[in-house]
Amino acid sequence: MSVASTQPLPEGRPPRQVQEHLWLFAPNRDCMGGSAWWLETADGGGVLVDCPGLTQANLSFLSERPAGQIVLTSREGHGRLRRLQSSLGWPVFVQEQEAYLLPGLAVETYGAEQHLAPGLRLRWTPGPTPGSAVLLADAQTDQPAVLFCGRLLSPVAPGQALPLRTRRSFHWGRWIQSLQDLQAWIPADPALQLASGAGLGALRGEALIASFQEQLTRLDLAALRDQPAP
Repeated sequence: MSVASTQPLPEGRPPRQVQEHLWLFAPNRDCMGGSAWWLETADGGGVLVDCPGLTQANLSFLSERPAGQIVLTSREGHGRLRRLQSSLGWPVFVQEQEAYLLPGLAVETYGAEQHLAPGLRLRWTPGPTPGSAVLLADAQTDQPAVLFCGRLLSPVAPGQALPLRTRRSFHWGRWIQSLQDLQAWIPADPALQLASGAGLGALRGEALIASFQEQLTRLDLAALRDQPAP
């Protein structure tokens, strides 16, 4: 056992509830300030989308859940997954292109698409990284459908998100193609909300981007494709 795995965890603060079935964790510095989410599902379980900071508050919150699954939207969301998964014992779903990054960890892999449970669908959206993916959660009582997009789309202003190309980005052309495919894949739902896995500071205190489907369909992909590399 490593020294790091025996050290006490920082206390931290628990995730904040943003809707009846949805919680947002504090930015995770192990994921470059990325955002992880907990979605409570209709069957009484839930889904942890990406890895939150490894703190006592977060681990206590998750340990109190009756059951769960962990979904990774890209290699940028792994954080300290190994220790978290060993504490919770939950299955981990990762797109097959990035399973090699988790040697020795039992993971469930998928290709183009995976149905996790009724109302929960994963789709491969390469571009930000080779194994980037999104998770679509159907609407629940008093809660619209939510698209957990990882780093595919990042907040740039209140109520707005765009693909943000960086020096770490895998392939810009495939990224734009993934967005085009996503436009066709997302069901017609004007109330669809976006939950990004990037930093959310540009949202000025908000957690979600509401009514996102129209914004997604209006993306000028041709103009985005022609953007120069950073």
